[in-house]
Amino acid sequence: MQGVSVDDDAPGLAVAARGLGLKGPRGWAFRGIDIDAEPGALIAITGPSGSGRTCLLLALTGRMRPTEGSATVGGHRLPRGMAALRRVSALAHVPGVTDLDPALTVGEHLRERALLQRRFGDGLRSLLRPRAERAATAAGRVDAALAAAGLDLRDLPKGPRTAVRDLERLEALRLSIALALIGRPGLLGVDDADLKLADAERAEAWALLRSLTESGTTVVAVCSEAPEDAVTVTTAGDRTTGAGTPAEGDETPDDESAPDETPGGETTHDESTDDAKEAADDALAETGRS
Repeated sequence: MQGVSVDDDAPGLAVAARGLGLKGPRGWAFRGIDIDAEPGALIAITGPSGSGRTCLLLALTGRMRPTEGSATVGGHRLPRGMAALRRVSALAHVPGVTDLDPALTVGEHLRERALLQRRFGDGLRSLLRPRAERAATAAGRVDAALAAAGLDLRDLPKGPRTAVRDLERLEALRLSIALALIGRPGLLGVDDADLKLADAERAEAWALLRSLTESGTTVVAVCSEAPEDAVTVTTAGDRTTGAGTPAEGDETPDDESAPDETPGGETTHDESTDDAKEAADDALAETGRS
């Protein structure tokens, strides 16, 4: 089931940026980014690997501090409002930040995230409610998140006892999104939304992300190719404009910006900045699994 609202009281966040840039020890991760997107928009970040796509995703969700320019997300002005923005945004499918544990089952991941949300995400008042009420609320959130992500546990080989290592790539993407939706974010950031998906799977992934925007959630997705109906932001080289064309005098990114290849052929992100690694550590700490 798709198009199910996770939380009617958590509308999507508008995203506006002018000349946004982030510079690390090895140069600019991205620069000159302009964005105008209404609440509930589908924003696609495209560009070659190593061009700062993930860094931009982390910046727009309050996980990385911009170096220049201005940005306002849901009324939170960056960088001053980064902490507040983190409370109303969530990440999914981000390598090094939201990695699924292949040894855990789907059910274990869901229970862990629901427990973390109950203890750290809902505030002190929720902890004062009766245990049965808290458990029912958590179960309802999990069910709503799974429905919104289009993941039916009955379709999995062993239901909730299915190990993450046994999930298909699209199923793993849906699970990661469902885990993020348990926190009822107004903005969802998804990395590598179409990585190594077949054409039919890619169409399903974009249909899923569109359904989330239709229910009010703003979605920012890193991808190799943006759909026509998305607000597209392109990173390219050391300096980028909102239209994705290199600014005058740009140079192409050096080899250090290229992604690493693991022996298994999986592409891992290296955005060529120590800041990116620190931001990933900070974001991972929010999940309680650092």
